[in-house]
Amino acid sequence: MALPELTRKKIEKVLNEYCEGRVPPHVRDKVRLNYSFRGNSVSLFEERPAFLKPEKWINCMVAQFRFDDSKKTWSLYCRDRNSKWHLYDLVKPSRTFERLLEAVEEDVTGIFWG
Repeated sequence: MALPELTRKKIEKVLNEYCEGRVPPHVRDKVRLNYSFRGNSVSLFEERPAFLKPEKWINCMVAQFRFDDSKKTWSLYCRDRNSKWHLYDLVKPSRTFERLLEAVEEDVTGIFWG
């Protein structure tokens, strides 16, 4: 199920501002922050030029946010070393997407940014 259109527009606005502010302009030829939608989830990822083919950019997943339409809440997920998503249980599901984005930014465990 896809996100409701108004919800998607709001998340796009929030993430555009976040991605723009997180990476300084002078390093955007070396690293970018971006996001993608799939169904009811939004994945936040970092992009970097490939080592041997710098014209090709590779993605490194940072976090995933999933929307539960029945409860109108967002949940935050992190990836393990096998690229499987797991519920990040240090922050409860929230009706406020920004609260979960703050948890990614704070990254008290180092699971999102290393």
